[in-house]
Amino acid sequence: MSEADEVREFWQELGLPGLVDVHTHFMPERVLAKVWAYFDAAGPLTGRPWPISYRYEEQQRLNQLREFGVRAFTAMLYPHKPGMAAWLNGWAADFAARTPDCLHTATCFPEPAAEEYVGRALADGARVFKMHLQVGGYDPTDPLLDGVWGRLAEAGTPVVTHCGSGPVPGKHTGPGPIGEVLARHPRLRLVVAHLGLPEYREFLDLAERYPEVRLDTTMAFTDFTEELSPFPRELLPRLAELGDRVLLGTDFPNIPYLDL
Repeated sequence: MSEADEVREFWQELGLPGLVDVHTHFMPERVLAKVWAYFDAAGPLTGRPWPISYRYEEQQRLNQLREFGVRAFTAMLYPHKPGMAAWLNGWAADFAARTPDCLHTATCFPEPAAEEYVGRALADGARVFKMHLQVGGYDPTDPLLDGVWGRLAEAGTPVVTHCGSGPVPGKHTGPGPIGEVLARHPRLRLVVAHLGLPEYREFLDLAERYPEVRLDTTMAFTDFTEELSPFPRELLPRLAELGDRVLLGTDFPNIPYLDL
């Protein structure tokens, strides 16, 4: 049985019509090449290799998702410096226009123009945002982002956010900084990437406190992640209680564990 057949069999047995993957990465090719180069060298940071399982050209990656039965997916991208987000958003808008099954994705960075270009992205039809506190190295409570969080909360737009401290901590990762954002904007539709690993318990606390918070399953419960940051089994009933606020995410194509 092929890999695609196995995936299809999985969701068909659950009685689903297909899959929606909220955490997939499509980027401009030269940006993606730099991301892959980072992961190729990630061993010293994570303590183990991080091979890219689906290192294909763009069309082949799209075909692969569709063969799995993924009916809708995202184009998660993230800037690491000022002046980059608006350009990425332009690329993502074009990608969504030529890829109907991709949810129009956008991003931002703490800079004076952020609220303006986030508003423009929303007006242009962006349906989901990506914020990466670890790669971006920024504080989510930065005053330059307060209007951004407010706009996104008001629009009800999901914001997939890498705010947990895995695989390596960042200066502003963990439940504290993003918890301050939620205290200011309790209606923010925050999607915590990777179940918030390794601070699973604390991010479950936030999800239970704020009804608009979701968690995505990216890399969760795999041997790769369980070896480094196992999900506490006593928390499983609390996770199950969240029901449809637990969303499928995979990190495709940057999945490191299929070739190990």
